[in-house]
Amino acid sequence: MKEIDIQILNSQDFNKYYYKYKNDVFEDDHSYVLWDILSETELSNVKRLQENLGEPFKLCLAAFDKEGNFLGWSWGYQESSTTFYMCNSAVLPQYRRQGIYGAILDKCLAILEAEGFQMVYSRHCATNNSVIIPKLKAGFLISKMELDDKFGVLIHLHHYFNEKRKKVMDYRAGQIRPDADIKKLFKI
Repeated sequence: MKEIDIQILNSQDFNKYYYKYKNDVFEDDHSYVLWDILSETELSNVKRLQENLGEPFKLCLAAFDKEGNFLGWSWGYQESSTTFYMCNSAVLPQYRRQGIYGAILDKCLAILEAEGFQMVYSRHCATNNSVIIPKLKAGFLISKMELDDKFGVLIHLHHYFNEKRKKVMDYRAGQIRPDADIKKLFKI
């Protein structure tokens, strides 16, 4: 694996890289930006409603090699007191399959666990195996499918820091039988 440095950036510094490279990664994905179809009134309402939410925790990570070349990113934000949405991650095409995404993911999860989040979730194009597989290897679980007007068919992945919650997901999916902990929790 390439020697990399993963840095936490503020939103302004992060956006310089994101907007410079996002088309290199997502050029033909046929998604759209919601803001492009909203009227001025709708945009004004969105801005006003956003102000009600305050300042949730946001994490912007950027990966660089030892020469300072930008390799990729991950960013997301707090949705509730327990949940973080890992919104967007990518590695530039010329740096893929070198363990960079896995390193970014490990750093992200370590930070989020230290912050005290209980769950991290993400949504992915159903055929995006280059992201889904590393997340499954990192302990994420497939939690649902979604048909989205912007992105098409998506797979939701959940990562639980609490092992009992992971076990409950296996039970709910029919993967395991209820053990003593699950029986106690569900009063079975």
